[in-house]
Amino acid sequence: MRTAPPDARTPRAEPAAPPPAPGRPRGQSLTDRLADRVDTATVFGRRLRDIRAELHRRTAPTHWTNLFGIVTLACLVVLTVTGIWLMFFYTPSSAPTTYEGGYSPLHGAEVSKAFASTMRITFEVPGGLLMRQAHHWAALLLPASIIMQLLTTFFTGGFRRPRRGMWVLLFGIYVAALAGGWSGYALPDDMLSGTGLRITEGIALGIPVVGTWIASLLFGGSFPGEVIEHLYPLHVAVVPVALVVLLVLRAIAAWHTGPARFPGSGVGVPLVPTAAARAGGLFALVTGVLLLISATVTINPIWLYGPADSGNAGAGSQPDWYTGFLDGALRLVPSGWEFVAFDRTWTLAVLAPLAVVTVFLVAVAAYPFFEEWATGDRRDHHLLERTRLAPTRTGIGVAGIVFFGVLWAAGSADLIATQFSVTFEGMIAALQVLLVAGPALGFLVARRVCLGLQRRDRDILHHGYETGRIVRLPGGEYIEVHRPVGEIERARMARPEPRVVLMLRPDERGRLTLARQVQARLARWYLADSIDSETGARMVPVGRSVDGRA
Repeated sequence: MRTAPPDARTPRAEPAAPPPAPGRPRGQSLTDRLADRVDTATVFGRRLRDIRAELHRRTAPTHWTNLFGIVTLACLVVLTVTGIWLMFFYTPSSAPTTYEGGYSPLHGAEVSKAFASTMRITFEVPGGLLMRQAHHWAALLLPASIIMQLLTTFFTGGFRRPRRGMWVLLFGIYVAALAGGWSGYALPDDMLSGTGLRITEGIALGIPVVGTWIASLLFGGSFPGEVIEHLYPLHVAVVPVALVVLLVLRAIAAWHTGPARFPGSGVGVPLVPTAAARAGGLFALVTGVLLLISATVTINPIWLYGPADSGNAGAGSQPDWYTGFLDGALRLVPSGWEFVAFDRTWTLAVLAPLAVVTVFLVAVAAYPFFEEWATGDRRDHHLLERTRLAPTRTGIGVAGIVFFGVLWAAGSADLIATQFSVTFEGMIAALQVLLVAGPALGFLVARRVCLGLQRRDRDILHHGYETGRIVRLPGGEYIEVHRPVGEIERARMARPEPRVVLMLRPDERGRLTLARQVQARLARWYLADSIDSETGARMVPVGRSVDGRA
């Protein structure tokens, strides 16, 4: 038997490698570890990994009415970026100085430091004119996009529970945008903005008791005072903070309630990445269009208007379009509307427009609560309605549009009169009549059109779409072949939710309060807008009286 040599060694097992340290996988790179830490980080008590997963699970509707929010966001971003850039070159001061800048026709003129700095931005700072005009164009587009959001939300019933607060927040964003636009309109301190400030001073002084105090607070003394110094903090601090707070609150509310959808529209597309990519594309498109227009179309040429002068006013001056309805309300007041009482002169030429505009704006903000009270419908609604299925609401919306449109047109009544060769007095008289009769006429026409469209939808649901193809039956009868309605179309055309009929009942003491009677009458009037799906007749809700008879 052979034996191993003396120097042979018996093979032994290698010692096991130590286990990897907990929390750090073997071979993981620095970026992977950083990504893990980010995913496990918490924001408001929730891990970022869970938030990202929920973003991928959520869906967003693809209806075109959801695009205006992206347009609004793009306008706000352009306003923020250009506004911050302009702050480094603008001087918010009404102190006088002699202009010696790059625009030779104004050399030697006495101007304010605000006007001189705006001229320097325009003609001497590289890219200054582009930034100024981008800021102005975005400020013009922002109210338009918010108004379209309000209109689409109103006509589809998107303001009903649980989204009443979102409607109020959106209206607050609109008011903040108006305040920001008005305060920024005056900052260049040119002749056009000076004329607008003179009108503002006249309105403030026309308010009894507190008018003088308001004018002194705004202007800091006699006109023009220190109005630039007072408006600048409002424009660069107060309004932006208000917009950010309102936008954040509305985003939080939208996240908790979820989007409302049209019947038959499906579940939508994933919020991330599909909806986010679409929103990013539209955001880039809106931003690019704003910059293109700013680079090619002149807006607010202050070098042509000249510096503001307290003793002069610009002929044919017009406000920016979003405040035209305020100017129009002043123009439509009949002359001589004032009276003397309590040793004071009460000028209705100022008080009446202020009251009318205030009531209109309050009515817009409070409408969701009014409709809920009038109809007694306190259910949560996550389905939107077609405008034709709510003729009363649609009629009210059209009446509001006509009312706003007449006020807006009156703001340019002088230009309309000159362009169409009509008298200014005749133009004002026609607009005064239209301001009263137009909303009522718009309500009636819109309501009747919606009822007619409901009858048309009823016929389509019952018989299908007309094809124009005529066939002959074996018995010799000729009929037209109709294409049946698909399930998605049927869901879209039918009423998504049953209507609520408010019943008039006495309280625990057997009494019918006046408020309950008014509410029942409003409900009867408001809900008398449905077409019976069987007979095609108009359905009128019936409430019950005290004795139980219908």
